[in-house]
Formats: sequence, structure tokens, C-alpha cells
Amino acid sequence: MNMHEEFPIDRSPAAGGRRTLPFTLPIGVTDEDGTIRRDGALRKMTGREEAILADTQNQRNGGKLVTELLNGCIVDLGGEPVSPLVVANMYSADRNYLLLRLRAITFGAALEASYKCPSCNHAWEVTEDLDDLPVRSLEDGERVEQIPVELEDGYLDRAGMLHTAMVLRLPTGADESAVAAQMRKNPSLGKNALLARCMVALGDVPAHRLEALGPKILVDLTMTDRRLIDRALNSAAPGVDLIRPIECPACGNEFKANLDLSRFLAME
Repeated sequence: MNMHEEFPIDRSPAAGGRRTLPFTLPIGVTDEDGTIRRDGALRKMTGREEAILADTQNQRNGGKLVTELLNGCIVDLGGEPVSPLVVANMYSADRNYLLLRLRAITFGAALEASYKCPSCNHAWEVTEDLDDLPVRSLEDGERVEQIPVELEDGYLDRAGMLHTAMVLRLPTGADESAVAAQMRKNPSLGKNALLARCMVALGDVPAHRLEALGPKILVDLTMTDRRLIDRALNSAAPGVDLIRPIECPACGNEFKANLDLSRFLAME
């Protein structure tokens, strides 16, 4: 897995003013015949996408909003057009990568971001460069694997049996859309719903029981185990690394923070 690939932007003079630029997905879309499509082309957003962003219905479901944007702006994927269904079923890692690429080619790679030091509470602004964000990509021929997590405290079922071996798959756009209402109402419960959809196995819990319990299992897990799940997903999942190393200019404290995306679609 390539851990330090950056956005492949064409910076040559001939690229000036181009509306369409190439991309290579970190994971890719697997067709029914097993073919993986990763290379494609993305065009800049137009007035059509501005209308999509302004639609209040889309604003209520971030997953569907991203699907609408990408479906209109992906010119081709593997030499073929895409459909809303293909885009919805893309891994979230690929969708986030494309969304960042779309923002960079449309409005520019410079993104104004704000950070606050957890030690001295000093707040400041910096200009982040989206083109410099590292991308973890699968090697050619490599396929995304399910992610095992060995829980420390585990899930205790009604029969008193403890289950600690969890297996997860990576989330997709369809998963994001399905939990959008819960995420909007309560981010923690929304996250539980998302992880429940991605939970493939948990110890000896039968599949039908796992599906029936769903988010209730995640609610019962300790914060220790929830952190283990987060770390496993972050370390194993390909895609754009949004964790930024930060040094406070006031006190020198070094910490890590998620890239500030609050002004993600701002033109200036």
C-alpha cells in the first residue's frame, strides 16, 4: 500500500484552463466480472453543481449530496460512464478523495483552516494545501480486505458469553446516505448506525442476531473498544489522510487534529 502518494495534479502550462483532469482512486470500483476500475477523469463543478449544493433536500443528506455531485462531475471511470448507483456504492475513501480533488480543481487547492490548541486554547488560522495531502492507495492488483479488530473488553451477550473478535468492512456512500438522518440528529448515534452496517462478524454472534441488534452492540461497547475500532479503521483504510500534525505557535505544543473543512466549498 502506497502511504505517501499525493494528488496527481497536472501543473504543466498546457493544463491551464482545463475543465477536466485525471484521477486514480485509492481503492477503485470492482465490476461484476472482477475488473477493478480506478483511473478516470473529473471535470470542474458548474452551475449545475451549484444548484445541487443549494438544494435543501440534498443538504439534509450529505451522502446523497456527494453522490449527486460526483455523478455529474465524473467524466468517466475506467473508460466508461458512471451511474448514481455506482457512485453510491463507492467506498467512502474513494468518494472523499474525489470530493477533495473536485474542490481543488474547481476553487483551488488553498484552503483556509482554523485550529485551537488543546493546551493553551490559542486559536489561529493557516492556509492548507489540498494538493499536498498524503493519499494511501492500494497497489496494482491489491484488493481491499476486511478489517479485524480484537476488542479489549468485548461485547457481553444476554447468555453471558463474551465476544471480542470483530470484523468490519469499509463504509460506502450508500451507508452514509442510510444513516444521514441519525447522524444529523446525534453524531454519536449516527456513527453507531454506520459501524453497525459495516460490522461483518463479532465472535460467535449469529449473523441474524448481529443484524437484529445492530447499533445496540456499539452502544454497549466501552470507550476503550470504540477507540480501538477507530484506530483500526484509520490505520487500515486507504484514502486521503486528513489527520494533520499541528504545532501551536503560541506555546509550542504539538498535537494532531483533523483537517478543518468548515470552509471546504468557499471560493475565497
